[in-house]
Formats: sequence, C-alpha cells, structure tokens
Amino acid sequence: MAAAAELQGKYQKLAQEYSKLRAQNQVLKKGVVDEQANSASLKEQLKMKDQSLRKLQQEMDSLTFRNQQLAKRVELLQDELALSEARGKKNKKSAESSSQLSQEQKSVFNEDLQKKIEENERLHILFFEADEQHKRLEAELRTRLEVLETDAAQHQTVVDSLTRKYTDTIEKLQNDKTKLEIKSQTLEREAKDCRLRTEECQQQLKNLQAALGSRLEESLCIINEKVPFNDTRSSRYNALNVPLHNRRYQLKLRDLAGQALAFVQELVTALLNFHTYTEQKVQIFPIDSATDTISPLNQKFSQYLHENASYVRPLEEGMHHLFESITEDTVTVLETAVKLKGFSEHLASYLGFLRKILPYQLKSLEEECESSLCTAALRARNMELHRDMKRLTAVFEKLHTYVSLLVLPSTKPEGLLRTNYNLVFTNIAASLHGFHDILKDISKHYSQKATLEQDVPTATQKLITTNDCILSSVAALTNGAGKIASFFSNNLDHFTASLSYGPKGGTEFISPLSAECMLQYKKKAVAYMKSLKKPCAASVPYEEALANRRVLLSSTESREGLAQQVQQSLEKIARLEQEKEHWMLEAQLAKIKLEKENQKLKNSLSGHLTETIQEHSVLPNAAEQKKETTEKSLREPIRSTSLTPDVESREDLIKTHYMARIAELTSHLQLADSKSVHFHAECRALAKRLSLAEKSKESLTEELKLASQNISRLQDELMTTKRSYEDQLSMMSDHLCSMNETLTKQREEIDTLKMTSKGNSKKNKSR
Repeated sequence: MAAAAELQGKYQKLAQEYSKLRAQNQVLKKGVVDEQANSASLKEQLKMKDQSLRKLQQEMDSLTFRNQQLAKRVELLQDELALSEARGKKNKKSAESSSQLSQEQKSVFNEDLQKKIEENERLHILFFEADEQHKRLEAELRTRLEVLETDAAQHQTVVDSLTRKYTDTIEKLQNDKTKLEIKSQTLEREAKDCRLRTEECQQQLKNLQAALGSRLEESLCIINEKVPFNDTRSSRYNALNVPLHNRRYQLKLRDLAGQALAFVQELVTALLNFHTYTEQKVQIFPIDSATDTISPLNQKFSQYLHENASYVRPLEEGMHHLFESITEDTVTVLETAVKLKGFSEHLASYLGFLRKILPYQLKSLEEECESSLCTAALRARNMELHRDMKRLTAVFEKLHTYVSLLVLPSTKPEGLLRTNYNLVFTNIAASLHGFHDILKDISKHYSQKATLEQDVPTATQKLITTNDCILSSVAALTNGAGKIASFFSNNLDHFTASLSYGPKGGTEFISPLSAECMLQYKKKAVAYMKSLKKPCAASVPYEEALANRRVLLSSTESREGLAQQVQQSLEKIARLEQEKEHWMLEAQLAKIKLEKENQKLKNSLSGHLTETIQEHSVLPNAAEQKKETTEKSLREPIRSTSLTPDVESREDLIKTHYMARIAELTSHLQLADSKSVHFHAECRALAKRLSLAEKSKESLTEELKLASQNISRLQDELMTTKRSYEDQLSMMSDHLCSMNETLTKQREEIDTLKMTSKGNSKKNKSR
C-alpha cells in the first residue's frame, strides 16, 4: 500500500510536470507559428520590394539611355546651330529667309529640351528616393532577419532541451510502466489470494452466524425464562443503577476542586482586604474622622463595610464543603452535588451585601466629587469608578444566576435540561472573563485616582498608604479573577463531560432522590466488595475443593452415601424419640401410681392441705406441663373408677395403644424428614444448576457480543480490502492508459517540433 501510494505520488508529480511542459510546448508552438507567419509575410514583402526595385532599375536604365540619346541630340543640334550660324554670315539673305524657320525650330527644340530636363530631374529624384527607401528597407529586413535567426536559434535550443527532457521522461515513464505492470501482476495475484481468503472468511462467517444464531436463540430462551425483569428499559428504574465508576475522572475533579478552592481562598482574602481598606479610605478622605466628623452617608457606608467578613468568609466555607464532598469513592455529577447549593446561598448573601453597599458607595463617590479638594481629573476618575462599581455588581448578579442554575439539577431537575449544561458553563466562563476585565479597569482607574490624590495639598501619609493598600488588594483581586477565569475556560470541556454522565443505557438521572438512592446503592456495593476482599479463614485447598465439588455434582454414589447417612441419622433420631416417649410413659405411669397412693391417703387424711401438697407434687418439672392434656385424660377415669383388678389390664392397653401411635407418628416423621432432605438436596442441585446456567448464559452473551463484533469487523475489513484493491486496480489501469496516451501524444508533439525546427532551420539557411 505504501509503495502504491509512493508510485501514485510520483505519477502525480510527473503528470504535473508533463502538464507544465505541455503548456510551455503549446506556447512555443504558437511562437514558432507566429514567427513563421511573420517570416512568410516578410518574404512576400521582400519579393515585392525586389520587384519594385527591378522595375525602378529598368526605368532608370531606360531613362539613362533616353538621356544619352537626348544629350547626343542636343550636341547634334548645337553643331547644326553652329553650322547654321556660320552659313548665316555668308548668306544673310538666305538666313533671313530661313531665320524664321530656325527660330521656330529652336523654340520647339528648347521646349522639348526643357521638358526632357524636367522629366530627367523628376526621374533622378524618384530614383534617389527609391534608392534610399530600398536601402532603409534592406537594413530593416536585415535586422529583422538577424532577430529572427537569433529567435530561431533560441527556439531550436529550447526544442532540443525539450526533446531531451521528453526522451528522459519517456524513458522514466517506460521504466515506471514496466514497474507498474509488474506491480499490477503482483496485485492481481494478491487480489486472487484475497478473493480466496474472502471466500474462506465468508464460509467461516456463515458457519459462525449459524452457530451464533443457534446459541443466541438458546440464550434468548434462557433469558426470557430466567430473567423476569429488565430495569434498563425504564428510565425511572435505570436511574437507580450505579453508573460506571471512573476513578481517574473523580481524582481529576477533586484536583480541580482543590485548585478552585485555592483560587477562591485567594479571592476571598483579596475581597476582605479591599472592603477593609475601602472602609479606612472612607474615614480618611475627603474628611479625616480623626480631626472632623464625616458625613452620615459615609458613616453608614463604613458601618456596612465593617460587616464584610460575615458575607465574604462563607464563600470560602461553602467552597471547602463542596471540595470535601468530592471524594474518590463518590459519583460527582450535578444531580449529586448537593453542597453546591450552600455555595450558591453564600454567593447570594454576598450579592445582597454588594447591592446593599452599592448606593452608599456611589453616593460617597458623588459626595467626594462635590468637595472642594476634587479637581476635574479626579472627578473624571471618580465617575469612571462610579460606572465600574455598577458593572462589578452586575457581573456578580450574572455569576449568581448561572451558579443557581447549576444548583437546579440537585434540587429541581426539571428547571434545567441536560442539553443546556454546556451553555451554562460557557456563560460562567464568559462572566468570569468579564469579571477579570472589570477588575482590570478598576485597578487602572484606582491607580490614576491615587496618583491624583497624592497631588492634593491636604494629602497625608495615612491616605497614601491606604491608597497603596487598596491598589495592592485590587491587584490581588485582578490576579485571582484572571486565574479563576483561565482555570475555568481551560477545564471547560472536562466540566461538561464529567459532570453530566449517568447510568449505562440512560441519558440522565430522573430526580435528586434517584441520585441519592444510587449513592446508597453504591455504598452498599462498595461495602460488599470490601467484604469480598477480606481474607477468608483457612479451609480446604482449592484443588481439593474443586475435586470434591466435581464429585458432589457428578457422581450419584456420593448422593446415595449421603442419603444413607441421613437415613441412619434419622433412624437414630427415631430410636431416641421412641426411648424418650417410652420413658415419658413410664414417668406418667409412675405418676398415676403416685396418684393412687395419694387417693389412699385422701381417705385417711382430711383437709385441703393434702390436696395442695398433691397438686404441688404432681407438677415437679416442665416436661409434665407439656403432657398435661394426656395426664388429665388418664386421671379422670382413674378418679371415677375404684381400685379394681382391671386397672393393670387397662394400663397395659393404654401403654400398647400409645406405643403403637408413637411408632406410627415416628414413621410418618421419618418419611417426612427423608422427603424434606431429598427435596432440599434437589433444590440445592437445582440452585447450583441455575447458577451454572446463569454463568454460562453470561459467558455465552459475552462470546456472542465478541463474535458479532468480530463478524462486523471482518465484514468491514473485507469490504474495505475489496474496495481498496478494486480502486487500486482501476486506478492503475486508468493511469497506465493515461500514461500510454500521454506518451503517444508526447512522441507526436516531439516529431512535429522536430519537423518544424528542421523546416525553420532550412528556411533560415536559405535566407
């Protein structure tokens, strides 16, 4: 895959270079065509100029020839004129007669000569202009020809370099083509192997699906039969389930709470110092309380400022309680953060304190502006502080609003939806940044105010030190607010993620009561786990216990042995019960005999003393009280009848009857005990089988989940491998086709460039 990616990158680079070279080649082609067109036009112009030059040369030659003829004619005419003049001297008469004719001829010749001279001048001028124009054109054409030759040479060098480059690229592409063909063959072989593997995996997948389907049906049947109730379907019941305990999140949250506690402590100390030094400043400036009485407004303002500790220190206490409530073992979410309500209440009380002192503070600043010591610049600073104090109270109101919204999930869950948690946290972060900005403005304005107050003529050292203390407290406030703002914004994602999770399968806790119940269940679970972690007492070794357990669960001989032991123990118990009943009957008979003897004494003795003695002696122990009913039934017939010889026979009958009844009852008791023991053993075996079935069900469900995950993963891998191999093959084939096309096009372009360069070189040589 990596090699294919590298080859693909190389092909992309080569394609980009080829596109650039192709664009340059097209530009060069256009330049060559333009130069060819220009050279053709120049050749045509040169031909035209040559033709015009030849025509002018011919005309020049004809004119020179004509001039020579005219010059000869002029000479002949001059000779004739000289001859005619010589003749005229001789014969004046004949001259006078012929003078008219000669003058006419002379005038005609002069006119003709004048015309020829003018025509000759014009032709000379035209010839000179044509000659100059021809020289100029020839110079221009020569310079143009030199430029074209240099351009052709440059184009030839470019074409040669391009041909070399194209040949190199063609060789590289051919090598890459061979490599890619080899790579494609290997990929085809791998694809065949992958197809075979996919077929095997599909077959395995079908087998796994069939096996897992059957196991799923069995497990579903077991679940439907054995699991009567699923609490995750109902959100109300699911809220009572203990969520997954993330110890790392809890430790992180406790660490963050500790950092927040440190920042709040720093902020509380800074607020205490700020309010205390503000109280001192009110008593010093503009009127010192040591020398003069301050205004009632400032007195009331200082009185309220003196109470700042009762409102500021609870903030630290509330944050400390919140920090202590976040431990490693608890589940800290907004529904369980009950201590956040106390911090919100303390923040509300401090907000009430700020609202209470705000009007007095504003009026105090206005009163300070109205004093005679206040300059215009100091008045401007006071008005800026006037606005800053209003903004500070407004920011605390915002913070209290958002903190009270965070309290709602632990008191009234319908007041704040879980989807709005992130928005509330972001607004708190923005409010903290606004609080930091306001404190920076207050620090700047207080520093300017302190420098201006030092220039007041009545400024004392006490005022300067108080201003320095106020500035240091405001600087501490600014630093603390900046730390809190940056801390909250940096950990905003952790707050939104860790303070909004719930039970598995659910989205949220239904109510604070459900969250509290969940915490109780968690404590019970933790106690149970701790009890499990306690070291057990010395017992049978584990291997021996496993062996005994297998014997007890599998072999029937051990059950029969146990049943025999139980039967023997029951027989012993029955024998002991019979002996007990026998001795109880013997005791009853002895008591009857004693009563008979007592009746004999009754006849001899009188009074109720003997009767009381008999009653006290009849009930000597607790066993006789249990058998009181049987004794009464035996006493009455004996008292009613007299002492006859049939008494002993009756006693024997009663004894035999009760002995038979006792034997029958003991046999019934033994049968009931044996049945109960058998049923108890069966119940224990069924309970063990049920526990084993539940464990096997859990293991099967886990295996089923793993198998389904493996199946989905294998399907995804198969699909991805198929798609990747198909995409690679298609890309390789497309790339090879495009490479072949580009190679053929480049070869054609190189051939055309060679032909054009050869034609241009031939033309340049001919020129």
